[in-house]
Amino acid sequence: MAGQTPDNLRYTREHEWVDVTADGRARFGITDHAQDALGDIVFVTLPIVGAAVTAGEPCGEVESTKSVSDIYAPVSGTVLARNDAVETSPETLNSDPYGDGWLAEVEVADAATLDALLDAAGYRAFTEG
Repeated sequence: MAGQTPDNLRYTREHEWVDVTADGRARFGITDHAQDALGDIVFVTLPIVGAAVTAGEPCGEVESTKSVSDIYAPVSGTVLARNDAVETSPETLNSDPYGDGWLAEVEVADAATLDALLDAAGYRAFTEG
């Protein structure tokens, strides 16, 4: 599983992935690269539903046996949903970072923030560089 970078997603330089839906929502989580670097994830703090998040600003935390890292909002907007299951089973971020390990869903306030995201090729070049 290590090294996966699905082509249909967008990415941040802070190692979050974003799945943008046709209705203007952005579901996000941490990348396979990030979970691999963190090691065994033991605790997750997510943003609350209804909270406003700003692209590039911390909106939660991921704690592993190695360190604590901020989760950065990939886009600006309002949190519509959060994946409470990862708070009770944080190891899901290690086993399925692009599926059941999603973190939150945001209503995108400014579509221009999506333009700042990397495509899969750009993210691969960033992580391999």
